Amino acid sequence: MVPNGTKCRLRAEAISVDYPGRSVLDSLSLDIPAGKVTAIVGPNACGKSTLLRALARLTPVGSGQVSLDGQPIGKQRSRTVARQLAILPQSPLAPEGLTVLDLVRRGRTPHQSALRQWSRKDAEAVDRSLCLTGLKGMSFQSLATLSGGQRQRAWIAMALAQDTDLLLLDEPTTYLDLPHQIELLTLIRKLNHDTGRTVAMVLHDINLAARFADHMVALRDGRVRHQGAPAEVVNAEMMQDIFSLPCTVISDPVHGHPHVIPA
Repeated sequence: MVPNGTKCRLRAEAISVDYPGRSVLDSLSLDIPAGKVTAIVGPNACGKSTLLRALARLTPVGSGQVSLDGQPIGKQRSRTVARQLAILPQSPLAPEGLTVLDLVRRGRTPHQSALRQWSRKDAEAVDRSLCLTGLKGMSFQSLATLSGGQRQRAWIAMALAQDTDLLLLDEPTTYLDLPHQIELLTLIRKLNHDTGRTVAMVLHDINLAARFADHMVALRDGRVRHQGAPAEVVNAEMMQDIFSLPCTVISDPVHGHPHVIPA
């Protein structure tokens, strides 16, 4: 559970989501601790991506409710939500020929209106996001010319330019090799430390989740089965319960985090 006294701005309360012929989330309740990095893990098709989309109001819930700052998120204006919460979906697509700068500038869309066009504040937010992600020197490069890790950083820069305190990332390391996964997760961890942003991300690699997250949530069959600090959550019993995987869990000799060794 989230420790007593920990602030929470984003909360799911007994939410259920059904797709044709099956239940995906089943009366699921969850708090995302503020100012922390939360990793959501679980087997394929257990509801991880659906949960993230429900938290961001992209997928409607059949019952229960998601609250943002204590108010039902479904009753808040889309622009209001977009100024507080950014989500990066799995494998996002961009129009052909788009440059890094073009993409990152799109993060300012929630702040634009007929009465408020591009401003110095927008330019500063974009510049800051490019600097934070190490892409300032690549602003005018086409996304198609970037490596997988660089493209993922560009998408994260777009989400950062949205200038929200809450950042939801759906499998940000998908299709990346291990060095690029480490690079990207190190960036996310640094952004959390430097800016205080709350991050919730879906990850497949348990060892990376345990290394880079403050808080872990393990799902199975559309329900939260385990949650807490990595040292409390990651053990042989949890791996058997969630993944049906016999294993040994040791302390990482370098970082001290739980490390899973499959049997």
